[in-house]
Amino acid sequence: MDLAFNGSAYLVLADGTVFKGRAAGLNGTATGEICFNTGMTGYQEIFTDPSYSGQIITMTNVHIGNYGVESRESESSKVQISGLVCRNFSDHFSRQKADSSLDEYLKANNIVCIHDIDTRALVRHIRVHGAMNAIISSDVLDPTELKKILEGVPSMEGLELSSRVSTAQSYDVPGSDSGIRLAVMDFGIKTSIIRQLSLHHFSMRVFPAKTQFSELRDWRPDAYFLSNGPGDPSAMDYAIELATRLLESKMPGFGICLGHQILGLAAGVKTVKMFHGHRGSNHPVKNLLTGLGEITSQNHGFAVDMGALFGKSSDIELTHINLNDQSVEGFRFKNKPVFSVQYHPEAGPGPHDSRYLFADFAGIVQKELGIKHTVN
Repeated sequence: MDLAFNGSAYLVLADGTVFKGRAAGLNGTATGEICFNTGMTGYQEIFTDPSYSGQIITMTNVHIGNYGVESRESESSKVQISGLVCRNFSDHFSRQKADSSLDEYLKANNIVCIHDIDTRALVRHIRVHGAMNAIISSDVLDPTELKKILEGVPSMEGLELSSRVSTAQSYDVPGSDSGIRLAVMDFGIKTSIIRQLSLHHFSMRVFPAKTQFSELRDWRPDAYFLSNGPGDPSAMDYAIELATRLLESKMPGFGICLGHQILGLAAGVKTVKMFHGHRGSNHPVKNLLTGLGEITSQNHGFAVDMGALFGKSSDIELTHINLNDQSVEGFRFKNKPVFSVQYHPEAGPGPHDSRYLFADFAGIVQKELGIKHTVN
């Protein structure tokens, strides 16, 4: 199919900036907060990451769709982004094992795409003016009308989204017979996180985002994990209350991304909305405990406030910082076997610098249970 015949599309930003391009995917209209990802590969993993719910993603890599779509590379059961913006959209793909073209995949998942625009100019605009709401449309081609529609779209700040992408029912993940029971809170969990935890022989039950502490307690877990997910963590009162109870239980715990922010809020440390966030696969992080650097995958628009964290220094120790902007990338509790990181150690964008964190967590849990630690 020749994408040149898909027709025109418009992208309109909340500040009135307009881009005209060509349409791909679903013929329709999509709204959300516009942001950008700097990853050179992994577009399917990005599009299916539940953390991107409510967002229009701009890909900075010029060629998108050139290697098609392969089902085993998805991070969830469907495309999670609200819309896609890219420069060169490829309907033809080179990978023989691909299941379909990206255009077919977006149509099957009802995702609107605009391409053939100057994404370099768009990303520079977002970097200067910050992440903001936007609208893409291939069926309403009047920018003035699109601006009116956009005015009714809620801000990401204060928006609770995890309950929309979380599992509806608890389910068990096949594990070993180690007997180490891990309660996994699904705020928008990625498949690769479950896969990495499974490598360390946890017997896992995954719980919906709004699960009560009493339900977790009745399952009698040995430890808990708080997952990544979308939206504003400060709007998740139910998760903050759960994390507070989990911290009081003194069980071993581990949080990633949104889970990290929720642990901070439960400890009395506020979160802040970032200007344009961190999204990509090459963000440098320094481990303050070892002095080593890590090349990390990141996807977040909110962060634990550094100043507020230092105000809690008697209880919490800063363990990781972002080397680009010195923001909080990890902390641990001094009097509890609990730690968290802002970035994504399960990701494999090339280097696997951060996967040691899963082994560290397994070691902490085994130590607390009096089990000899087994290194994978």
